[in-house]
Amino acid sequence: MPITPLSLPQPPPRAPEFGRDSLIVCENLVRIYQSGSIEVQALQGLDLLVESGEMIAVVGASGSGKSTLLSILAGVDAPTAGRARVDRWDLLAMSRADRVRYRRHTVGFVRQQTSANLIPYLTARQMVDLPMTAARTPAKVRRARAAELLETLGVADCADRRPGQLSGGQQMRVAIAVALANEPRVLLADEPTGELDTATAAQVFAALRDVNRRLGVTVVVVTHDPEVSGQVERTVAIRDGRTSSEVLRRTATADDGGTHVIAEEYAVMDRAGRVQVPRDYREALALTRRVRLALEADHVTIHPDLGERP
Repeated sequence: MPITPLSLPQPPPRAPEFGRDSLIVCENLVRIYQSGSIEVQALQGLDLLVESGEMIAVVGASGSGKSTLLSILAGVDAPTAGRARVDRWDLLAMSRADRVRYRRHTVGFVRQQTSANLIPYLTARQMVDLPMTAARTPAKVRRARAAELLETLGVADCADRRPGQLSGGQQMRVAIAVALANEPRVLLADEPTGELDTATAAQVFAALRDVNRRLGVTVVVVTHDPEVSGQVERTVAIRDGRTSSEVLRRTATADDGGTHVIAEEYAVMDRAGRVQVPRDYREALALTRRVRLALEADHVTIHPDLGERP
């Protein structure tokens, strides 16, 4: 009589790695600063995925953690805990030498203040050449790359001018060219239009979209300007050190052949199942410490706890 082997319970399948195929991965990211005896939690378990070739905007109130996030991605700051990866680099495990290579080749960083991006006694061409010289790029390649970038950014005629001879918009476009000199995979821009008038800001942002499209560079822009954030397909909002919502935009074609943009806002649920309910929703329904959840056929409802006592 044949013996039937025991049917042992199988372990549940492992969940796929969070962001396995993404270019930028932040999972449960924490950054704590110590100021005397006070701890400041700038990031409190932030999750974020950015795909290769994307251009996204990150928005949030002052102190929400958006600039801290950008500094971590730029390799300027280091996370306290969690997981952060850009391309092949683990941002929590880099040595000092790794950090230099990362900042030299993988990411380009543009700051809001042009004085922090440019060197006053160098010409635009010399400033674009400088990062490539540090990376020991051959002179012939450096000359061709600098000329190409200045042309792409629309400032080829400024190649022999110093920053003091450039307008604010020209300075920012030269700064973008400098950040792109070593062909990084990611371009990070912290409020790149914050010091510019509306018309000039539109030109600079158009230049960012152009390098994203033509060069295939992934672009992450931190901004407070709704005009800027409304020009990308995905806007990520940060509140209290966590990603709270995303706005996704797509172009739709009407019956008459005209096109229009449809924007849809989504709350972001983190890996622990937490969702940040927007303040205006909470205030409208008087949602406080405790709420009731109900599972419906195809959605979940949230109700105030009417029996709650102060």
